[in-house]
Amino acid sequence: MKLSDVLKNIPITALRTVADTEITSVCYDSRQVTPGALFVAVEGYTNDGHEFIPSAVASGAAAVLCSKRPSGPCPYILTENTRLALATASANFYGRPADKLTLIGVTGTNGKTTVTTLIKQMLEHSTGKKCGLIGTVGNMIGELRLHSERTTPESADLQALLAQMVAEGCSYAVMEVSSHSLVLDRVAGLRFEVGVFTNITQDHLDFHGTMEAYLEAKCRLVNLSSKTVLNADDPRQSKVLERCGCGALTYGAKNIKADLRADNIRLGSDRVYFEANYGAERVPMTLGIPGEFSVYNALAAVGCCLALGIDITDVSVALGVCKGVKGRAEVIPTGKKFTVIADYAHTPDALENILKTVKGYAKGRTIAVFGCGGDRDKTKRPIMGRVAGDIADAVFVTSDNPRTEDPGAIIADIVSGMSGASAQVTVIPDRIEAIEAAMRSAGEGDVVVLAGKGHEDYQIIGTEKRHMDEREIVAQILENWVK
Repeated sequence: MKLSDVLKNIPITALRTVADTEITSVCYDSRQVTPGALFVAVEGYTNDGHEFIPSAVASGAAAVLCSKRPSGPCPYILTENTRLALATASANFYGRPADKLTLIGVTGTNGKTTVTTLIKQMLEHSTGKKCGLIGTVGNMIGELRLHSERTTPESADLQALLAQMVAEGCSYAVMEVSSHSLVLDRVAGLRFEVGVFTNITQDHLDFHGTMEAYLEAKCRLVNLSSKTVLNADDPRQSKVLERCGCGALTYGAKNIKADLRADNIRLGSDRVYFEANYGAERVPMTLGIPGEFSVYNALAAVGCCLALGIDITDVSVALGVCKGVKGRAEVIPTGKKFTVIADYAHTPDALENILKTVKGYAKGRTIAVFGCGGDRDKTKRPIMGRVAGDIADAVFVTSDNPRTEDPGAIIADIVSGMSGASAQVTVIPDRIEAIEAAMRSAGEGDVVVLAGKGHEDYQIIGTEKRHMDEREIVAQILENWVK
């Protein structure tokens, strides 16, 4: 593709290159540069891409797109915002694949992974068309599973993935849209047919600084969406609703003004039942994932399908055959008289939801094993300690991904919120030892909740990512079981 075509709609302040230069790829990582590439120098939080311009040129970059004039001789294009330019250049290079797909974006603190997965399954079941999925657990093109590094890929990787979906015959693409991706222009230039908001509670304050800034970041999805679906029971959603000039489809279980309401809710140990009240229609719904939060996840997915014009009866049938998501209220087989559940809960709200759900159906005690991530929001640690101490019967406080922080200091932050807790609290920094101790303490009818890791099969200690899959850990403990 000609450089002039790749640069279309990018504001340029200076240029020293040839417009008809042939471009073979668009890269933001100098290590991925091959001859003919356009290297985009992005200023990150730890590295500045401008420092790697010499390396990119040495690897054969045909031109450099940057916001600071290169110090050495090379073909370059100057623009003010290289993050935004990367999104535009990538979309141009891949033929603007998003324009050939019906895009659905899901944002919120909790529930994004489950809601996107439900929407994908429901769309494929009710329309018979292939759907792509982009999110935390992994990316999918129909049934093909692909690895993912982050919730929402960098714009160049995202556009490449969307192009692959188009090539593979997808009609829809549903994606998790993180607050980071909205601020960092990873989804710039995309137009979502439906933007879905789950809930907004405390998270990522290490990045955003304040809840107001976090909420403002989430609200950006409204400006990128033709239709909006909102949780009417979440008090912070009123701020989002203010942005919806053409209104929104609201859902809830408590707000009687919600457009889509769940009535006659019944919570089972392995599923939820409710009656969807939508306009003049009353349709029974079932989802095979337990917990009140599953009602809200189901409503969000149902609301999205309704916004896309799918009949509510077809939606009900599709929801009924949906399967759960790895690491979300996932039962790990033990063959014992107690149950072990893995859940990704890593925020106060998510931890409260999973523990209350388990507490509601456990015949015995609710035992929690959890920690908090290092180099992340410290203010939520004592809050999560208080939540676990107030709801669970026993808590094993341990490590999550300590990263470059001292695990003991992270645990101390958690325990500081557990003063007066009703639960029996045990501190075991080694996560594997904590899981084994929790399992050995479990009796008949007890439920052990392994919170925080969910689908992850690694633990980050320092800067090293070490393999650690809790399913394998539980199996190994059981293999060596002596009790």
